[in-house]
Amino acid sequence: MRVAREPIMARPLLKIHRYFRCKPVHFFSFILLYLTAGSLVFLHSGFSSDTSTTGASRSVRDPLISEGGGGAGGGSSTSDGLGLLGRVFKETRRAPQRFGPPWMKKNRAQDVPEWAGRGVDHHTRSHGAKGKTTKGMDDGRAKYIGCYVDDTQKRALRGVSFFDYKKMTVFRCQDNCAERGYLYAGLEFGAECYCGHKIQAPNVSESECNMECKGEKSNLCGGPKRLSIYRLELSQESARRYGSAIFKGCFKRPDNVTLALPASAVIKNMSVDKCVDMCTEKEFSLAALAGEKCHCGFPTPLFTLHDHEDEELCLQRCAGEDFESCGNIDFFVVYQTQVQDNRCLDRRFLPSRTSGTVALASFPGAGNTWARHLIELATGWELLSYYFDGSLYNKGFKGERDHWRSGRTICIKTHESGRKEIEAFDASILMIRNPYKALMAEFNRKYGGHIGFASQAHWRGTEWPEFVKNYAPWWASHTLDWLKYGKKVQVVHFEDLKRDLFSRLKGMIIFLGLEVSEDRLLCVEGQKDGNFKRSGLRKLEYDPYTAEMRATIDGLIRTVDTALRKRNLSGVPEDYRPR
Repeated sequence: MRVAREPIMARPLLKIHRYFRCKPVHFFSFILLYLTAGSLVFLHSGFSSDTSTTGASRSVRDPLISEGGGGAGGGSSTSDGLGLLGRVFKETRRAPQRFGPPWMKKNRAQDVPEWAGRGVDHHTRSHGAKGKTTKGMDDGRAKYIGCYVDDTQKRALRGVSFFDYKKMTVFRCQDNCAERGYLYAGLEFGAECYCGHKIQAPNVSESECNMECKGEKSNLCGGPKRLSIYRLELSQESARRYGSAIFKGCFKRPDNVTLALPASAVIKNMSVDKCVDMCTEKEFSLAALAGEKCHCGFPTPLFTLHDHEDEELCLQRCAGEDFESCGNIDFFVVYQTQVQDNRCLDRRFLPSRTSGTVALASFPGAGNTWARHLIELATGWELLSYYFDGSLYNKGFKGERDHWRSGRTICIKTHESGRKEIEAFDASILMIRNPYKALMAEFNRKYGGHIGFASQAHWRGTEWPEFVKNYAPWWASHTLDWLKYGKKVQVVHFEDLKRDLFSRLKGMIIFLGLEVSEDRLLCVEGQKDGNFKRSGLRKLEYDPYTAEMRATIDGLIRTVDTALRKRNLSGVPEDYRPR
């Protein structure tokens, strides 16, 4: 019976085969439909598996969606459909768009990790349950003061904000707010950080701040529309800022104030905010408060901001702000706004090939990219690189695309240290940085990118000791090789350049044989950070250097110091010494 049935069962398949053989287009259409149906089944199974976990957490996610103010509003049937797609493609989902100063936008997370399907147990999570490190934190850096309401229409903390849906930690939020001079740092929804000078909302029960931080499960970072707020102990440098405006100091009234600061107005109930806002609106980078009058302008040879006065000369309370000084008719309180000074932003390649080659050399992590940024702004010429770094090219360093021997530049960035490589250059600017700082900076770059940070696992794992073992000797040999084989070397210490940028950068430009534009140098002072400054210092909560590491590095410092002095150069700065 089985033999007789086989031809009968095969007949339909044979007919189908003959049909598609005659009409191959139909065959491919059939295959396409089959694959589409399979994909739909796969997606449906994904939605079904999410139902059990996302149903309970939808009420937690919706506040964030509604706060975004962007295209995906929460609550409608349309947004529910988009939410399903968002869960499928959660690795590429964008964080809600927020508005703020340009320098904060670069810190915002671009990818949302797998948080969308995670519910929150409101009964079991609290500061007490997660440990005392958050609730009772008072380590000289910040003190936890409580859980507060946060209204999206009227924020509890009304300074700058940033978001990181993968790596937010309490320390990172505190560090960013402190660096910008805020008194308070608040964390919300496990991934959002808000800064402010005063809290403008009531406090609530600690149990309402119940969400784990995305970057550290041992701490809590607020909740839906709830802020875990810390009071910051500001350093002297941090305290010299006011929100998004940078405090520049107290300065004597310029001789020709109308020419030096071309825009001005009398403001009723004067405050720092009002003057900064006015100058920002008029697109000036400086806001100078003189009692009831606000002046706006740019740094120029008529008003360089180099001659600071005693701040007591500017002590006059603002009419509209109890805790800030607004200066007076003779001494101005000056802030730098977020307006970009465009006088030093134009850059181009040399129009004709140059005969000589000058190196901008440094050990990795010693400030080479930063120095390159400064020289480009101060001269208007693109600098080339010995390498090609796509991330640097995308950030505006167009010289990355040219071969370093093209001759279309005044200077070439390099980290090379061999004799053959060094002798290929006719002269060099040698950047040297404290090895303790340089090693940590390069370790962060190696494991976190140009503006990222190495993880705690990398610091505490085998990577860090191995890195120090291999790279610390290179820090010394790099400097020694350039001093030995370099034909004409100008030594620049990173710390000196940071401390006295104007005169040190001026000396570097003269060394390159170029004319100095004082207006451009003054412009550079206001644009000095560029795109590769890490957000905050992010000091580790422990010293990563062991006693053995320190003994080795201190010996290398003494070796470099001796080599510099033998060439009649100043030795290493004092802060290189053992701390």
